[in-house]
Amino acid sequence: MSVPGDGMRNDQGEVVDLYLPRKCAATNNIISARDHASVQINVGKVDSEGRYTGEYVTYSLCGAVRGMGEADDSLNRLAEEDKIVSKVF
Repeated sequence: MSVPGDGMRNDQGEVVDLYLPRKCAATNNIISARDHASVQINVGKVDSEGRYTGEYVTYSLCGAVRGMGEADDSLNRLAEEDKIVSKVF
């Protein structure tokens, strides 16, 4: 028997929840389900010749960061930390 708050379970008894909250990569805050201005961006990795390798890094940005106009600077900083781009400025 399941207890309320125990999560949704499948036929094998494993806990499977449909909603997994995301965290903003720039502010480290949880992005609420009602934040309709938030975005999730996949940035592809390329080899030395500039061809896509099939790998990517995912960044989630909350609506507050986008509303302040800081999304582009945050994305540049995060991609630089992950060594996807070289120094931008």
